[in-house]
Amino acid sequence: MGKAQYITTTLPYVNAEPHIGFALEMLQADIIARFRRLVGDDVFFNTGTDEHGQKIFQKAKEEGRDVQEYVDHFAGEFKKLKNALNLSYDAFIRTTDERHVAAAQELWRRCEKAGDIYKKKYKGLYCVGDEAFIKEGDLVNGKCPNHPTMDVVEIEEENYFFKLSKYQDSLLQYLGTEGVVVPEWRRQEAINFVKQGLEDFSISRVKEKMSWGIPVPGDDTQVMYVWFDALTNYISTLGWPGDKDGNFKKYWEKGTTLQLAGKDQVRFQSIMWQAMLLSAGLPTTRQVIYHGFITSGGQKMSKSIGNVIDPLEIVAEYGTDALRYFLARHVHPFEDSDVTMERFKEAYNADLANGIGNLAARIMTLAEKNLPEAVQRPEPAGFHGEYTDALEKFEYNRALEFVRSQVQILDHKIVKEEPFKLIKTNPDMGKQMIRELALDLYGIARMLNPFMPHTSAAIKEAVLSNKKPANLFPRKE
Repeated sequence: MGKAQYITTTLPYVNAEPHIGFALEMLQADIIARFRRLVGDDVFFNTGTDEHGQKIFQKAKEEGRDVQEYVDHFAGEFKKLKNALNLSYDAFIRTTDERHVAAAQELWRRCEKAGDIYKKKYKGLYCVGDEAFIKEGDLVNGKCPNHPTMDVVEIEEENYFFKLSKYQDSLLQYLGTEGVVVPEWRRQEAINFVKQGLEDFSISRVKEKMSWGIPVPGDDTQVMYVWFDALTNYISTLGWPGDKDGNFKKYWEKGTTLQLAGKDQVRFQSIMWQAMLLSAGLPTTRQVIYHGFITSGGQKMSKSIGNVIDPLEIVAEYGTDALRYFLARHVHPFEDSDVTMERFKEAYNADLANGIGNLAARIMTLAEKNLPEAVQRPEPAGFHGEYTDALEKFEYNRALEFVRSQVQILDHKIVKEEPFKLIKTNPDMGKQMIRELALDLYGIARMLNPFMPHTSAAIKEAVLSNKKPANLFPRKE
């Protein structure tokens, strides 16, 4: 077994049905997890749901629902993505789980013991959409730039604060390592944010005003700020603090830790969370990967705007692997990408129906008709350097572009060398060419494994059984 590799997504906030933007991050994490397993690593892949905070509390009350029942419903909706997207995660953590609550309270105690938590009266502007305080100078037309349709709320109360300012030098040292944040420009963004000066941040709310949260240890009048609570999931899912010699030690302390997050998460994931870990005396995250957003008409997808695309509807019509392929190849890994159903359909027909699906059918039709027996399973082999380099750099689109180039090479080979004619004039040479095509097709199927598991398995089975596969991707008009 190779190295211990821990991979985790952020936890989507359960105040709406999952849309394609949520699916993107889970899929990217799944691709990495499957690839790392393919090359022999011991992987622990985590995801889950973030279920506390003002936004959820308000939403449940607006709908006249019990808050626990509300979050139970939406946690179930997000769990549906496992089958819909064929996700291979090992754990699904909910921030309402008892073990998570206990871990968040223990992290609080450790930060408090380090002298990093204190209480003070505070007045500030709060964006419920981000569940975060915002400076007046950062407002755009009086609104939070991330939620231009929502009003910011002025909050004045006595809360607990975390001494983020204490960790300015430590965070600069942490961020000084190249590769700790990907892409590089996000690392520079984090460094610049820290250099501008860090302010201590509120980590609690008055329970009387906002009761839906984890109780602060030793103070029943306060509940934890949702970010302090939610970020703890990365270690609570590994059994921390109770499982000291189990998954936490194996994957967090001794393994390689990798977090995926949206580009708007830099100050939470690479600054606040790392400072909390330093305060508690725990190892920082080895690497955080920040992806761009899926947009529609230039706007970030949002249920409130009404521009969301339902991944479950796409899967129902086109299949899981079609959606996985599109999100990996046609959505940029680090920058925003505009997605429409028109773009999806074009890519489906060009890349899948006329591409991979057609190639598999052509080669296996030749093999089934002309080879007396199936080719032998090839010995396990490494992957082409261009493919592995792309995945090591989390450039999923580039990895699939390489796969696509191999599909085109085989297509051109069939057109140029015409094995369907050669088999008639020189049967031995024709059979050998078809065998080589079948083995090359098997190699393509291996590279598709992290991206399109069902398609990969179907093509491999077809090659090894010498049977034309069922129509993998019927053309859509």
